Amino acid sequence: MNAQPKPPADNGRFVSRGAAHLSIRAVDAPRDFHFLLLRGMTMLAFSSAVEPLRIANQLTGRCLYRWFLQSEDGQPVRCSNGIAIPVDSAIATVPREDTAFICSGVDGYLAASPRALAWLRDHARHGGTVGGLCTGAFSLARAGLLERSGFTIHWEVHPTFTEHFPDLAIADALYVQHKRVLTCGGGNAAVDMMTALIAADHGAALAQMVSDMCLHGRSRIADDRQRVSLAATYQTRHPVLLRIIRQMVEERADEFSLAGILDAEKISRRQVERLFNDHIGTSPAKFLRRIRLDRAHGLMSETDMTLTEIAFASGFNSLAAFRKAWSARHGALPRYRHRT
Repeated sequence: MNAQPKPPADNGRFVSRGAAHLSIRAVDAPRDFHFLLLRGMTMLAFSSAVEPLRIANQLTGRCLYRWFLQSEDGQPVRCSNGIAIPVDSAIATVPREDTAFICSGVDGYLAASPRALAWLRDHARHGGTVGGLCTGAFSLARAGLLERSGFTIHWEVHPTFTEHFPDLAIADALYVQHKRVLTCGGGNAAVDMMTALIAADHGAALAQMVSDMCLHGRSRIADDRQRVSLAATYQTRHPVLLRIIRQMVEERADEFSLAGILDAEKISRRQVERLFNDHIGTSPAKFLRRIRLDRAHGLMSETDMTLTEIAFASGFNSLAAFRKAWSARHGALPRYRHRT
C-alpha cells in the first residue's frame, strides 16, 4: 500500500472559526486519525467521532487534530442512510504514530475485504493504534486483533458476534480502550470516546467544552451501559423476573434452559407464568420465542449462515419449527438474502 499524502498542519480544512474560545498551550504537532470507510457504514458513529476533533480545533484556534478518509478504491462511500461521503484517497499505509479506525454498520461481519483486514493488521503489527466504530469490532476480530476481553460493539449485533467468535467476551460498554485497540458501540457514544481522548491529550476543560458544543452534556464514562436497564425497558423492578429476563436476553439461545432457571431460582413454572403475564403481558414461552426470532433476524441480516444453521443457533430445535414461528410473526416464510 502507498502512504497517504498529508497537507501541512495549518491547512484551513482542519481549523474552522467560531465564537467560543479556550486558550491552551501550543502543541508541537497535530494528532492524526485515519478512517477507512466501508460500504453501508453508519454515518452517526462516524460523524460523532470526527466532530469532537473539529470542535477542539475550532475552540482553541489550533490544529490539534487532523482526520483523513480512505476507501478501498478511492471512490465515495455510501452510508446506510444512502448518503455518499467522498474520501481523500484509496486505502493507504498509515504512519505508525497515527490512529487507524475502520468504520462499518450494516453487514458488519461481511463488510471488510481481505485488503481492509490486511490494512488493520499491518498498522497493528508496526505498533500503531487501531480502532473500530459501531460494528467495526467484527473486522478487528477477523483480523485477529482482539483479545478475549477488552472491546465492545453495538448491542444490536451481540448475538451475531458471539455466534462467530464465541471465545471473545464483549464488554457491555459505550467504548473500550485496551492497549492499542479502541472500540466504540457507535451512535453518539463516539462523542464520549473522543472527548475522553481529548481530555487525555489536552485536559478536562477542553473535553467538557467540546461536549458542551455538541450539546452532549456530561460525557459518559466508558463503562456506562449501551442500553437503558431492563427494569426501565420492561417497567418492572421485580428482582426474580429481571434475573430471568436477563438470562433469556444474554445467554446463547441454543444453551438457554428455562428448567435450569426455575431450579436455580427455586420457583415453580406456574409462578413464572404469573410473573410474566402480570408484568410483561405475555407468557415466558412467547417472550423467549420473540427473543429467538429477533436473534434469527440479526443472523439473517449480518451473516452468511444457512437457514438451518440460523434456526439452531437461535434456539429452535428444527428448521421446520423456526419457519413456523417466523411465519406466525411475519406472515411469510423466512427468506435469506445471501444464500439458502
